[in-house]
Amino acid sequence: MVKQLRKQETRVITGNACSAYAVKLCRPDVIALYPITPQSEVVEQLTKFKADGQIDAEMVEVEGENSAMNTVTAACVAGGRVYTATASYGLVFMYDAMMQTSGFRAPVVMTNVNREIPGIHAVSTSQQDLIAVRDIGWLQIIVEDDQEIVDATIQAYRLAEDFDIQLPIMVNYDGYYVSYSAEAVKIPMQEDVDEFLSVLKTQPKRLTLKPGVAMGAGSHGMLVAYTELRYKHMQAMERAKAKFDQIDKEYGDMFGRSYGGQIEEYRCEGADIILVTSGSATGTAKTVIDAMREKGVKVGLVKIRMYRPFPRKNWRKCSRAAKLLASLIAALASAGIPAPCLWKSGP
Repeated sequence: MVKQLRKQETRVITGNACSAYAVKLCRPDVIALYPITPQSEVVEQLTKFKADGQIDAEMVEVEGENSAMNTVTAACVAGGRVYTATASYGLVFMYDAMMQTSGFRAPVVMTNVNREIPGIHAVSTSQQDLIAVRDIGWLQIIVEDDQEIVDATIQAYRLAEDFDIQLPIMVNYDGYYVSYSAEAVKIPMQEDVDEFLSVLKTQPKRLTLKPGVAMGAGSHGMLVAYTELRYKHMQAMERAKAKFDQIDKEYGDMFGRSYGGQIEEYRCEGADIILVTSGSATGTAKTVIDAMREKGVKVGLVKIRMYRPFPRKNWRKCSRAAKLLASLIAALASAGIPAPCLWKSGP
């Protein structure tokens, strides 16, 4: 239910431009830039914003994706709000740095425009890249279309930087199908995004590096201390589930759009068959479901929005009554389990 719908500007822009507009509204301090297909337009648009004086951020043009992740992690640990974007091979190249980022509990926000990864060289969309980094301690959101890119990116800053969470987050959307598709989207006003994110200023300040103040960063965690840090990390991942639901609802109350939080259910009530989707295939699947419902087939859909941590409880609740589950997901887990691996997390 919308409590107070705010004024918004309608623009026809691509999915990549949606990322750039949303990031601009969140006022980052440091942005690391490196191009890779199909993500390049994101950093190109952000560079244009900087040239036009629309964004007040330090733009760091790095020599590769590994440097990009190290740059934003360092800036984040120093207290800055940060952003970078990548895809496919770039995500693979920053793999070790991403693990360092999550270990630091640095609330980095990154866009990943999904594309196939090596070693089969492919310039095509796939969620295989996000699968490759699913267990390194990052929060992951998968979005469906241009409008959801805008909304999820803004929500991502609110979630990652929350004092009770403090984890890096990756916003995923399908390359080519979404990244280059232009649609009419509603862009919130700057003052309203400032208000939405202002709750972060009311929270305790997170631990950051300060000149002249002694602090260990990147030191060794030994035995019990290492176990404690891992335990606290996993606890924060679990807390992120309910927090994401809350943030999504508050965003809906303010801007008139919410997506169900961790998962989106579509015509699931009384469904004998549930189709599981994520990403851009969801829209087509909904159209097919509507047609099947008109023919009397009891079919519904569950869209996975929060991939890590996996919304196990919500998933079980909405799928328990179904007689058949079918997956439409562009990824493969090469570990002896079938392709619909998104819900293979637990008994």
